[in-house]
Amino acid sequence: METETETVQPIDDSFEWAIVEIFGHRKHAGRMREEERFGAKMCRIDVPTLVSDPIEEGKPTSWSVTGWVSHCYGGPAIFSITLTDVETVMRINRPYQSASRYIAPPDRYDGDAAEDVSVLDDTDDGEPRW
Repeated sequence: METETETVQPIDDSFEWAIVEIFGHRKHAGRMREEERFGAKMCRIDVPTLVSDPIEEGKPTSWSVTGWVSHCYGGPAIFSITLTDVETVMRINRPYQSASRYIAPPDRYDGDAAEDVSVLDDTDDGEPRW
């Protein structure tokens, strides 16, 4: 008996990670590619929309992509294009997080220091040494 296996080729969507500046006034970071629209070549840039994942103690904040916002610009509108990587694009598009308040860790000793003689007692007669 002979089995056939179908090889699935990955789709080449020809996107590149980039930072695109428009007329030097607007800046978008996302995945970019050239498309033909309305009979002209245009730059399409998809900017990710990020949300913070639930915070777990001891782990850094992580982000998830919930969607994409697309922008199309004609060639003469482009001021500059800087090719980059996915980590840089995600860092640029993170929403602003305000500084959090520092919460001090709990004290090492639950009780009063005078009651906790075992911590301070290092003599044979049982008297605490202050």
